[in-house]
Amino acid sequence: MQFVEVKGRKVPALGFGTYGLDGDEAERMVRTALDIGYRHIDTARSYGNEAAVGRALRRSGVARDEIFLTTKVWHDSLAYEAVLSSVEASLRDLDTDRVDLLLVHWPNRAVPLAATLHAFEDLRDEGKVGAIGVSNFPVALLREAVEEIGADLLCDQVEYHPLLSQTPVLGYLRRHGMMLTAYSPLAQGRVANNPVLAEVGHRHGKSPAQAALRWLLDQPGVAAIPKSGSERRARENFEVFDFTLTDRDRREIDRLQGDGRLVNPGWAPDWDAS
Repeated sequence: MQFVEVKGRKVPALGFGTYGLDGDEAERMVRTALDIGYRHIDTARSYGNEAAVGRALRRSGVARDEIFLTTKVWHDSLAYEAVLSSVEASLRDLDTDRVDLLLVHWPNRAVPLAATLHAFEDLRDEGKVGAIGVSNFPVALLREAVEEIGADLLCDQVEYHPLLSQTPVLGYLRRHGMMLTAYSPLAQGRVANNPVLAEVGHRHGKSPAQAALRWLLDQPGVAAIPKSGSERRARENFEVFDFTLTDRDRREIDRLQGDGRLVNPGWAPDWDAS
């Protein structure tokens, strides 16, 4: 297993995302992921699957201390008291006394960010949350959180894959000793049909998806959380630690970077120029 070392913590660089997995499928796939060797599990209050994730963790036989567990607070629950209520519900459903990382799922300009982060910090101080962070924050909001409010954030979880540049965000996070967690790291399946990634993977006897994940994990301070409803795919995504990209491989993948954003709901912030 590869780790990202950030602010005195060791976070498994490859995690298992659970967006879109419900009920029995969510429980089955999280247990499968843990059996394969994943030790970083990502969920969110809005996914509606925290109870299933909690059952999977409890029944897996893997010690809780070996698992890095992340959940998130939805953008309509960012007022101080609403954050506390959301996290209490998450802990209940996850059947745990703490999560290792709590994220603001999406920013909400109708709620002062300082109030939200104050609630997050209080939860961390109470031991219900190991570390705090944000998701879907461009540089302007990161700057507000870190430089104006003074929040001690562990990470920003953003869409990141070979078809979408995140250079501004990644640069800011590195300058401030934070990590980037890449969601949709396989561009929602689009990497599978990319000829450059196919060729890079072919050179190593790997798939385009494995080449894309290796490219992400080779970057300092970057973790990735691919999700899958298939044991075969989950296993394939995990089998990325037995090969190394060459400088040529990386240059070819780097040239794919552009504005290939796939997740852009109506409540999204103003993104950084790619």
